[in-house]
Formats: sequence, structure tokens, C-alpha cells
Amino acid sequence: MKYIQLILVFVTFSITISCNKEQTKQITNPYEYQAYLELNKNSALESVNKELNFWANKLEKSPNQYPYHSKIASANSQIFKLTGNITQLKKAEENLLVANKKTNFNNAGYLRSLARNYISQHRFQEALELLLKAEKNGENLKQTHFMLVDVYLELGSYKEVTAYLSKVKNFNNFDYLIRLSKYNDHLGNLDNAIKYLESALKIAETTKNKTLIQWNYTNLADYYGHAGRIKDSYNAYINALKINPNNSYAKKGIAWIVYSYERNPEEALRILNAIQKENTSPDYFLLKLEIADFMGNVAEKEEQTKKYLEAVSNEKYGAMYAKYNVILFADSNNKKKEAIEIAKKEVMERPTAQSYDLLAWSYYKNGETKKALQISEKHVIGKTYEPEALLHTAFILKHNGKILEAKEIKNELLESVYELGPLTEIEVKNI
Repeated sequence: MKYIQLILVFVTFSITISCNKEQTKQITNPYEYQAYLELNKNSALESVNKELNFWANKLEKSPNQYPYHSKIASANSQIFKLTGNITQLKKAEENLLVANKKTNFNNAGYLRSLARNYISQHRFQEALELLLKAEKNGENLKQTHFMLVDVYLELGSYKEVTAYLSKVKNFNNFDYLIRLSKYNDHLGNLDNAIKYLESALKIAETTKNKTLIQWNYTNLADYYGHAGRIKDSYNAYINALKINPNNSYAKKGIAWIVYSYERNPEEALRILNAIQKENTSPDYFLLKLEIADFMGNVAEKEEQTKKYLEAVSNEKYGAMYAKYNVILFADSNNKKKEAIEIAKKEVMERPTAQSYDLLAWSYYKNGETKKALQISEKHVIGKTYEPEALLHTAFILKHNGKILEAKEIKNELLESVYELGPLTEIEVKNI
């Protein structure tokens, strides 16, 4: 590292320390993660671009070789994950549609690939339809059943989730363990969710599959954070970056620790600015606007909100950002009614407790508090352990005079301040 860069890192580290006098200890280490913020090349992206060009050239020479479309789609999908470029995800869909049409939608592998693409686009009903066709086909049935667990979990069909988990039960199988982990997280069994994911990591490490290992580390990091194991969370993100220095998700996770736990918004913004040089996902505008709000910078919050809305106005995103739009619009004087309409669509497409929470919250923010309470009591309370849904429910209960019930939830929320973020801490304490 150059001398001037070392000085900058030292200054950043000093600022971080001074901004966190109230914290018992420093969790992150700017010396450690700085190297991942100043990369001159993206080796993973270069590699997948070569792969894309290779298969594109082969297809150009042999246009009738439809399997090449599947190879190109795989490269498109990887580029999307690395860069957040939504066009690449849609190109993957186009190529997978060609492969499926050429095989009359009767190739289980192609059906699963297209279903995976639709899951990324939050088109869960369409993904389910494809997977049921793949199941009927019968080819490599276990992989289809794993994906059916994924889709049914997203759709809130938990009876089906348990049924398919029983079909693929194998505690020595990576694919089974990561789904069992996710289901336990949904049930509120976080300790079990972590245990199963740690077991999955051991299996992934024996395969030496770097993609699986870094995926496992970032998901473990998330769970550790939920459990209040912030140091373990940070270390897991660092381990993911050691495998892929361009892992934007891991860098965002570190930015969240710096912001939410260490309460150093300036440093968190510095990290996010570095991430945005390699990833164009609208997610970063959302986090930036939250941090600006926390800092009391109204002009910057408005600027980041504008950038977010411009980004997600791209029709290619479809319903991928519906949840965030509902929460954002519900707080907007001009878009409150629109929040209700988006939430209604979410409930129709994805009738989970989280979707119903969005609908209840939209009604609450529109002043229809009784209707909000009815929805929460019927579809949300006792059906999800997500802190955000619990926070919304507490407000709805309190406004409807159910003070004791709200205070019961408050006690749970006080343990989730890190996960919810600093902005909500004062609100939670006032419930």
C-alpha cells in the first residue's frame, strides 16, 4: 500500500475510534478491509466475461446449438451477481427461454435454471409453475425438490416446505442443510439456523468450491449479526472477501456494522462509495438515504431517495423492490395510497406474514389504524419473528390502545436494535 494511503487509513481509523467512545470495543479494522475498497481490477468479473464471450462466439458460429444459450445465461447471471446490472439478469432470462422453448419446456435442468432466474426477479408463482413441471419430468428430482423448498418458503406455504424437506432429508448434504437453516430462521430458531449453516460450511470447505464457501460465509455473517455476535459476523464477511475481494455483499455487511454497531456513519458512507464503483444495485442508495437521515442531513436524504427512485423506475426490476417501495412510499405525503396498492399486489403474489405486514403498515400510515390492526392480528402476530414486522406491529398495537401487547414486543425489539439500525432505537424505547 502506498505511503499516502497508509496515512488515509490511519486517519480513518482514528476517526472511527473517536466516533465510538461509547462503544465498549472496536469491532471492525479499517487496516484489514481497506485493501478490499481500493481494487484496481475485478478478477471474478474478468473471468466470467471471458466465459460469456467464449459461448457467445460459439453460438454465433453454430446458431442451432441451443445448449449454448444456457451457458450464456449462466454467465449473465454471474455478472448480475457481481455488478447488480439488472440487464444481465434479463438477458439470462431471454437465453433460458430460448433453451426451454427448443426443448418444449421438457428439460428439467433448463426448467430449474429459468425458475432460479425468476426467483431472483421475485416472480415466485412463475418459478413454482416451472418447478412443478420439472418435478413431473422426474430428471434429477432431488435438485427440483430443493428448489421447491425455496419457492414454497418464499410463498409462505410452510406445510409444503416441511413436506419437501422430509423428502430430501440428509444431514450430510449441503443443499439440505442450508434450506433447513433458512427454515429454522423463519421459525425463530436462530441458534439452530446457525448450527446447520456452520455444518454446511464444513461440507463446502471439503469440496473446495469457492462460490459455495463465500456464499456460506456471508449468510453466516448475517445470522451472527442477528444473534448479536457482531465480531463473528465481521470475521465471516472478511473471510468471504478473502475468497472474492469483489464481494459487494460482504462489504455492505461491514458498512452496516460500522454504521449500526459502531455508529460511525461517515466511515460507512466511505465504504458504500467504494462499493458503488463496482456494483450498481439500488440497495446502496437505500442504505445511504437511511444514514443521511440518521445524520440529520435532509438534503442528502432527498438526493439519495431521488437516485433510488430513478434506479428502480427501470421496469426490468419488476417487483424486486416492492417491499422497499412500500416502506418508502408509506412515509411520503404524495405516495401513501400507492403504498397500499403495491402491498396488496405483494399479498396476492406472496401471501406471507411479511407481505401482510407491509399491507398493515401501509394502512396504518394512511390513518386506517383499525384496519391495520385487523390485518396484523389475523396474518402477522405470532407468524413472523422478523424485527421490522415486529416494530410495525408494536406501533399498530400501541395506536389502538393495546399498550401491554406493544410493550411485550418492545422487549424483543430492544434486542434487535443492531438489526433494525440506529434510526429506530429511539422509536423502540418510546413504545
